[in-house]
Parts: sequence; C-alpha cells; structure tokens
Amino acid sequence: MIFRSKAPLRIGLAGGGTDVSPYSDLHGGAILNATLSLYANATIELLPENKIILHAMDRDEQEEYDWATSLPINGKLDLLKGVYNRIQKDYGIPEKGFRLSTFVDAPAGSGLGTSSTLVVAIIGAFTEMLKLPLGEYDMAHYAYDIERNDLKLAGGKQDQYAATFGGVNFMEFYGDDKVIVNPLRIRQEYLFELENNLLLYYTSTSRESAEIIKKQSKNVVDKKGSSIDAMHQLKEQAQQMKEALLKGKLAQIGEILDFGFQQKKQMAEGISNPLMEDIYTTAKAAGATGGKISGAGGGGFMIFYCPANTKYNVIKQLERFGGKHRHYQFVKHGLKTWTI
Repeated sequence: MIFRSKAPLRIGLAGGGTDVSPYSDLHGGAILNATLSLYANATIELLPENKIILHAMDRDEQEEYDWATSLPINGKLDLLKGVYNRIQKDYGIPEKGFRLSTFVDAPAGSGLGTSSTLVVAIIGAFTEMLKLPLGEYDMAHYAYDIERNDLKLAGGKQDQYAATFGGVNFMEFYGDDKVIVNPLRIRQEYLFELENNLLLYYTSTSRESAEIIKKQSKNVVDKKGSSIDAMHQLKEQAQQMKEALLKGKLAQIGEILDFGFQQKKQMAEGISNPLMEDIYTTAKAAGATGGKISGAGGGGFMIFYCPANTKYNVIKQLERFGGKHRHYQFVKHGLKTWTI
C-alpha cells in the first residue's frame, strides 16, 4: 500500500517574527499568513524487505538503514528521521520495511516555511498509515515540538499551523505554546485582486534562517529596545493587514507591507543585505508600492504589491538580478492525506 500527503507552503503577509520565543511568550505575537499552491509532499511505500529507505527527491539525497526503532540524527535527512523517531517513540511503528519519499516545490531556506511544512507532510503520511488520532492543533504542535525540542532547530510557530490549517489566517501566539488560529472570511474578489497584484519573486539565493532567528531571540533576551519595539510594531502591522483584507482596502496593502519591511530590519542583523535592498528599490521604482522578504530574511523569496498592471513592469525590471517570479494561487485547504 502507498500512503500520501501534501501540505501547502505559505507567505507571511504581516507580523513575521512575533511568533518566535521568547517574544511571543512575554508579549504575545500576531501573524497574518496565507497558503499557496506550492506544496511539501510525502509518500510512504511499504516494502517486502525489512529496510527503511529515506529519499528527498528534490535534493537527490537518499539514506538506507536496516529496520530500527531509532535512526541517527547526523545532519543527513534529519527532518525525516526526526519525525520517524518521535512517532516510533510515541505510537510505535510495526516492524515493516518502507520507503519514505519527499518532494518540496520550493528550495530549502527560501522563506516559505519549507522545513516546517515538510515536517507536517511527513507526520501526515505516518498519520494516514497508522490512523493516528491527531487533530489540526495536535498535528501542528507535534510538528513544532519535533523541530524545536527533538531536533533543536530554532524558529517560530506559524509555519506548522499554516501548513496544517491552510487558508488565510490571523494567528495569535502566547506563552506555554498557546496558539489560536483565526480563519479569515475574505471576499473572493478581494483574494483574486490580491493574487493578481502580489508578485512572488525568488532571489535565487537561500539562507540559514536559524542563525537569524537566534540573533532575534537573543535581542529579546538582552532587552534590546529597538528590536523589541520593532516586534511591537510588526504585531500592530498584522492588525492593519487583517482590517485591510477584510474590508477590501487593498490600496493600503503596499504601504502596510513597506512599513513592516522597515520594522523587520530592526529585529536582527542579517535580515536584509545590499542585494535585497537593491531588488526592493528597483521593484518600487517600477511600480510596486511595498513588499517584504519572506520568512526570517537574508535571502529566498520576496513579495511585492503591484497595483493596477504594474506587476509586469516590475517583473521586467527585476530580470537583471537573475531571479525569477513564481506563479501561484491561494489555496484554502491545509494538510491532505490519502491511501492508494
């Protein structure tokens, strides 16, 4: 039998970084994000031999082991191993050989939540195989716990919840890992217009988000005023974005994004760099009214709000940087699993 799953990647529209501890624990965080028609995919195929084969097809990496209740965390396909080890520990997986294959529609380190979304997809495939009693909040928190506590990877909380729930959500983050997901009922024509005007641009660079996030967290621990104030402003930005989308005030979105981008750069060193600044300036000169770096910063995807038909001129002007824009649609669904 074959067990499959897919979970959508996301773009953060406002509030990015306020979901990271210790800020969210001390002050509460708020983020507005939306899931896209780009996915992390996972497949488990049962094998006749007693082997465990792990295969990240998009990265052309494969590991093979004799069946065991725990696989070594050694820097090779650790996300796949981390999920297997935790589910084996908590629920038990029958001694049966299998191949776990994964594929992600965007590069690692691109700022669309690829790692966390992949963890959610892998959990989904095992949940489908083992019929585990996990609801949406359970699944998202489980993925977060595996990444942050088992694998010791620095990061926030939004990606796991976006991948699991799907759609456009206003998320609130509090101490003790409390998360509240508020789905937004946005009129379809507003979403179509946002989709039409919001350019998703890949800079053809990636980054290690964990290092930036560690700096951000340290700034909160050290009570660095400028960094904490910037996070307060980003939390307010999420409220502004929510109102603009719900009320159809789409002309304000570029300005809201621009405000957030300026605040985001105050959170930690390395969020922006000369290349990102040059791309941003060029996009605004070509007609974009605002934008941001997706994810923790330092590289990966950027988004730009391009009203009217300015998107096409922005695309043309950005050609000289060697990046490329990605076509997408907003999707309302989160994690999906099925059996063949």
